[in-house]
Amino acid sequence: MTDNHEEWVARAREVAAALAVDAVERDRANAEPSAEVKLLKSAGLPALLIPEDLGGAGQTWRTALAVVRQIAAADGSVAQLIGYHYVNAANLWLAGGAPVQRRLGRLTARNQYLWGDAVNPVEPDLALTITRTGYLLNGRKTFATGASSGDWIAVTGRVESAGAGAGAGAGAGAGAGHGGEHLLAAVPVTAPGITFGRDWDNLGQRLSASGSVTFTNTPVPAQDVIGPLGPDVTPLASAITPAIQAVFGHLYLGIAEGALQAARTYTLSSSRPWVLGGRDSVTDEPYLLAQYGDFDARLAAVGALADRAAAALAAAVGRGSALTWAERGELAIEVARLKVVATDAALDVTAKVFELTGARSTASRHGFDRFWRNVRTHTLHDPVAYKRREVGLHYLTGQTPDFTLYT
Repeated sequence: MTDNHEEWVARAREVAAALAVDAVERDRANAEPSAEVKLLKSAGLPALLIPEDLGGAGQTWRTALAVVRQIAAADGSVAQLIGYHYVNAANLWLAGGAPVQRRLGRLTARNQYLWGDAVNPVEPDLALTITRTGYLLNGRKTFATGASSGDWIAVTGRVESAGAGAGAGAGAGAGAGHGGEHLLAAVPVTAPGITFGRDWDNLGQRLSASGSVTFTNTPVPAQDVIGPLGPDVTPLASAITPAIQAVFGHLYLGIAEGALQAARTYTLSSSRPWVLGGRDSVTDEPYLLAQYGDFDARLAAVGALADRAAAALAAAVGRGSALTWAERGELAIEVARLKVVATDAALDVTAKVFELTGARSTASRHGFDRFWRNVRTHTLHDPVAYKRREVGLHYLTGQTPDFTLYT
């Protein structure tokens, strides 16, 4: 593997700079992020984690998470798209066998395919009905991030018995599951029977293509099944949850850093010293300096923990099949620590930047509210209180959380 970390981070900065130019206008438009996806692809970012022998860049999670953080400073929605892509495509190497890794890995690298998902575990399962060549996928997911704007969709479904006319009893294709089993599979966006609701109209993350998707007899060939999800999952395959939670932590940190940088630019170019302060320059305002100092110190501390969590994830995945459940548990705790502090710091910083910039900065044209709206929306993905509980239980007893799609 060739370590080109700084080169890829520099590419991400260039993408972020391009996104920052019209971030406010794009947020208001709330349109499908087609142009944004093209920008990610033109920078070669979708192939970042794919091994070099399959045509990818062969980088580690340390670099992938740094890319998410850089882009999040300019546009949280686009950072979510690329972060989720890294997680969804990584299932090939965490949970898949060599054939599906080679085939879909090469396709993704060659075409810079972007992966979305339809795996929300709190909603009813998608149904996989066995056929002679694989499965038929049916059901609806309310949240399907990146699915409508990407090229492949990672889905999870529960295997059902074959129905009449669907090849009953003929599930002899390679990778056929048994009734009740949960499988992870890949579905091309162009497959028949897929309907996108295009109904994502939430407070924040407005360009993350997170609307609903419905599958109606969508074919899933056996060769596109990545692997099982259930009691037999391996420690390596289960690392997908710490990976997505690490993406969350870096997403929140990047958005907060972007908000603070935007406030700094505004302060230096537009702010005036308060009339009662007796100062000639805004950079002499003691209260303003103290607040900037506090935020900068807090984000630097979160950044240090983010780097540590990224290194831990890269090391764990690098162990491959040798990864143990104990090691996986410690990784989950390290990432949970990041989730806790990144959530708190990002919500605080993005809400209080207005105290640094003043009344005139609330003008709609500045769009400073988008940073808070993005963080507030995404930090509700799963309750951070449960992450605090996991960390606290580990601190007192050494216990680590069992594998779920949230822990």
